[in-house]
Amino acid sequence: PSRTFHGNNRLLTSQIISHYESISHGQKEMPEHFNFASDVLDKWTQLEKAGRKPANPAFWWVNDKGEEVKWSFEELGSLSRKTANVLSEACGLQRGDRIVAILPRVPEWWLLNVACMRAGIVLFPGTSQLTAKDILYRLQASKAKCIVTNDTLAPAVESVLSDSQFLKSKLIVGQGSRDGWLNFKELL
Repeated sequence: PSRTFHGNNRLLTSQIISHYESISHGQKEMPEHFNFASDVLDKWTQLEKAGRKPANPAFWWVNDKGEEVKWSFEELGSLSRKTANVLSEACGLQRGDRIVAILPRVPEWWLLNVACMRAGIVLFPGTSQLTAKDILYRLQASKAKCIVTNDTLAPAVESVLSDSQFLKSKLIVGQGSRDGWLNFKELL
């Protein structure tokens, strides 16, 4: 089965299914290490560049006001590498470290997901409806070294900081600055 995406026929669904079927039937070896960011996104970037795959958006986000963000596979790969650098350099995170992300589903939420996969950082997503008590519980249970949130939820995070002994860095996704917080957009 194929699907159409803006006029381009893509056989990705059938290709993915046949790839996994060949692994389950022992015709291909299961990879010892798998990283979605490098093994899928970067591979699709190469196929697009080589003209072996039609150029389709890897990411297409539209908000309720009709504003769009559209990234190609190459752009998503580049932005996720930059985000991984922000997490490792500015936030001091390493492979295996944990991060709590409490954001609405804005483009940065997806960048964080892919960047964490790329860098081997464990992501704990949280809904933007969490209370301060919920946030504290997640920080303590996960032993997160970093939290990412927006301007709206930053005060709730700040109210529980004294009880968050593992937290080393705070990253804010927003336009303004906030004392003691790193600004994601500026660092990116």
